[in-house]
Order: sequence, then structure tokens, then C-alpha cells
Amino acid sequence: MISRIPLGDILFLDIETVPLASDFGMLPEEAQELWALKTQYQRKEEYTPEAFYERAGIWAEFGKIVCISVGFFLHTQDGRTFRVRSFTGEEKTLLVEFSALLESHFGGRQHLLCAHNGKEFDFPYLARRMIILGIELPQKLSMFGKKPWEIPHLDTMELWRFGDFKHYTSLKLLAHVLGVPSPKEDIDGSMVRDVYYEEKDLERIVEYCERDVVTVAQVFLRLRNEGLLREDQIVNV
Repeated sequence: MISRIPLGDILFLDIETVPLASDFGMLPEEAQELWALKTQYQRKEEYTPEAFYERAGIWAEFGKIVCISVGFFLHTQDGRTFRVRSFTGEEKTLLVEFSALLESHFGGRQHLLCAHNGKEFDFPYLARRMIILGIELPQKLSMFGKKPWEIPHLDTMELWRFGDFKHYTSLKLLAHVLGVPSPKEDIDGSMVRDVYYEEKDLERIVEYCERDVVTVAQVFLRLRNEGLLREDQIVNV
């Protein structure tokens, strides 16, 4: 029962990713060939590997992380507070800093990570990029030898499936049907690449990522049949 999990034991997170290079032509020839092979079944006939490259951010082998936003609950004398912070900058640095947070504050056996579609995207993407960059995996992302019930991951999309594994529900749709207020969004995931490489507006991406973290936490509260966070209970640190 998720209602029995102490909220303070959960780290909510979201990541934003972009292609490794701003342009397909900047990739080494071998990487271009491997990209063509990797995506040959996803691309429709009218898409060349070069035209399809704008989507490369969704594959850890051809993308990189530009922002990790996290949020966690604290209980104070005035009630609960949800604190949000983000890691940005050079990818290896932000991953090392994120890993340090996991090990120092969320490394206990009882601690859990929670994201929307996290089991299929955020968690494996983080682990793969760490391995690629030579960063030792924190225990919370190391799956080797663990039984399914030992994996410390929660996924709001999986919780909503109720065993229906063919069912996909976006975070935006789930928030809507559960009555979670939808913050004003000036971008969506498909625009992150252009905002990063063309507009060079990382702060805009951070704001978008942090809003998603808050929404994941709100959805989780609704899945527990608990009241939503008020604006004054959300604090950026």
C-alpha cells in the first residue's frame, strides 16, 4: 500500500534530455551510421537519419541530460513542505552532484525514487549516462542482483496502470483526470532540444522540469487519496 510509505522517504524526480550534438553533421561518421541502424525501425520512410536526429535525446546512447530536478517532503510545525531543487551544467558534474545527493540523503534501505514513466525512461537513462561517463552507480540506480520487490523505484504511470501493461498515460493527462492543477507551460518535451541549442535558455528548461516534479508529487498524493500541496507549501532551494 503506497499510503503506508512515509512521504519523507521518497525523492521525486524528472530529467530533461537533448541530443548529444546540436546537429547530425557534427557526429563522427561511425556514430552517424550507428544512429541510422538504431532508429531504422522507428523512422518512417520519409524520415532520413539526419531528419530524425532531433529526437536523439530520448536515447541515452545518443543523448545527454541537461537538467535533473528533484523534490522531497519535509514535515514542519506548520505542516508539510515540498522542497524543489535542480542540477544543471556540464553533464558529468550534474550527475556526480545528483549521485552525491542520493548517497548522502536518500541512500537508506527505506528510501525510494519516484518519477512518471521513470522505470522505462528516467531511471535507466540516468544509469546509462553514468556508466558512459565513468561514474559509479549509486545503489538506488544499481539493479544488478535485485529481486523485483527490492528495486527502490516508484512510477506513477505504473501505479495508474493497475496491472494493465499495455496502457500508457501521459503525466499531463493523469494530472488532468485527477484534478491536479496544471501550471502554465510555455514549452513541452518536444521543444527542449530547440530551447537548449537554439535559444540557449537553460533556465526555461529548469522551470519546466521543476513543474513536472511538483506535478508528479501531486499525482502521487492523489493516488494516496490525500490533499494536494498548496502553492505556499512548495519551496525552491
